[in-house]
Amino acid sequence: MAKIIYLAGGCFWGVEAYFQKIPGVLSTKCGYANGNTENPTYKEVCQNNTGHAETVEITYDEARLPLKNLLRYYLRIIDPTSLDKQGNDRGRQYRTGIYYTNPKDREIILQEISEQQKKYTDKIQVEVEPLKNYILAEDYHQDYLKKNPNGYCHIDLDKADDVIIDP
Repeated sequence: MAKIIYLAGGCFWGVEAYFQKIPGVLSTKCGYANGNTENPTYKEVCQNNTGHAETVEITYDEARLPLKNLLRYYLRIIDPTSLDKQGNDRGRQYRTGIYYTNPKDREIILQEISEQQKKYTDKIQVEVEPLKNYILAEDYHQDYLKKNPNGYCHIDLDKADDVIIDP
């Protein structure tokens, strides 16, 4: 069964490229989530006045990739204790967040965050909220690292090769 989750983890180019390599991910789309303006442009999001986070919409096969495992893939590529920055990217649009549309997913997300918190002394800063809005990013952002193989990416894409198995 196909499900959708929205993940913000800094620059969306790397998050998208990483999840495209994960077995069970059916599709990805870059966009802007949980802001306070309608139809922002990339330039507006970067000026920190829209409240949006660079976010990747991930459609996945829950039978092949349970949400718990998908979240573990996500949490291995971000610094979950960092507030409003990932890699060299700084600003509110680069915050980390998990945005869900199915209220039943909230408990799974909070359980995984709680489990991950045991690994850190600093508090995990990942937002966990229902999806309020999502706007598809401009076309040139979609599959950016495929189109620009030497483009900037703060994520180690090879981490996608390490298989996560649900215990």
